[in-house]
Amino acid sequence: MAFTLNRRHLLGSAAALAVGAPAVVRAQDNKRVVVGTWGGDYSRLLAKNIETPLLTPKGYECIKAEENADPRKAKMMAEKSLRRGTTDVQGLSANDMFDMNEQGLVEQLDYSKMPNAKNLVPAMKYAYGIGHIYSGKVVLYNPDMMAEPTGFADTLDPKHGNKLGIIDIQRQFNMVAAALASGGSVSDFEPGKERLIACRKAGARIYPSNEAFAQALKTGEIACGIMWKARAVQWQNAGIKVQTVAPKEGVPMYVSGFVMPKNAPNKENAYAWLDAMMAPSAQEGFAVDMGYNPTVTNAKVPDDLQKRIGFTDEEKKRLVDLDYGYMARNDSAFQDWWNKSFKA
Repeated sequence: MAFTLNRRHLLGSAAALAVGAPAVVRAQDNKRVVVGTWGGDYSRLLAKNIETPLLTPKGYECIKAEENADPRKAKMMAEKSLRRGTTDVQGLSANDMFDMNEQGLVEQLDYSKMPNAKNLVPAMKYAYGIGHIYSGKVVLYNPDMMAEPTGFADTLDPKHGNKLGIIDIQRQFNMVAAALASGGSVSDFEPGKERLIACRKAGARIYPSNEAFAQALKTGEIACGIMWKARAVQWQNAGIKVQTVAPKEGVPMYVSGFVMPKNAPNKENAYAWLDAMMAPSAQEGFAVDMGYNPTVTNAKVPDDLQKRIGFTDEEKKRLVDLDYGYMARNDSAFQDWWNKSFKA
């Protein structure tokens, strides 16, 4: 049977194509914003503290693209040549934000479009991204099993034998801590390698994840290690016997933040989302729910909670930002050393 196309057929076909390409249509929706983020609690708390109270009432529809950071970074790279990407904002660590900027994948932000940015802590204001929450790498120890350590050198010490736990996925930060303990710096990890090897030979246990490390603390399999203070607060809330010490050698900072891909399909919506992220109520919610410090000066955290998650004025003087360029340039070599020399 002969088939002829008329205007009605063409319009119907166009509608069908639109249905068959939801990503394209969604990317052009007036109030839609697609957020690349980790799954689990972090994604849930983005909805609880930012999207549901601050954006949904204004008509925004926030869609999550949940994956770990590495596959999301790979997807950003794969979409580099596209005029329109698939996400409007991406949640990344400060190190990963730096990496994506170096590769030319993220927008240089116009802070005048975000009223809440006037309260942003200067150290969290990157040309290419915004710090959302931060914590510091501290010493963790069980007070029933050992005396209070003074810092990284006193913790990353062979004397602890198999009572020292080291988290595999925290590779870069273990190397930073060992470097600071051994006369190195955030720009020179080499002095710390000998210390880590000595700890490993003495029996230090390696755990594949933060959760496995926490379980070892809970059961008393280990007595000490290093981790983010915010995570320690979560574990304390879960009943694990653990105390923290801000290392005398310096407290490396961990910053989790957000960038906007250069080819984000809805940049104005992305700016609205980023601005809501900096609202004091949203920042206060993350302090309560996750134990991380706010990155805006007008967030009000209860004194008892601030004491647990934050740092004293003296400890703040020891906060150290990382050398992201050094880490990016040497990451492959460090990973090779970690797997073949340290773990082996």
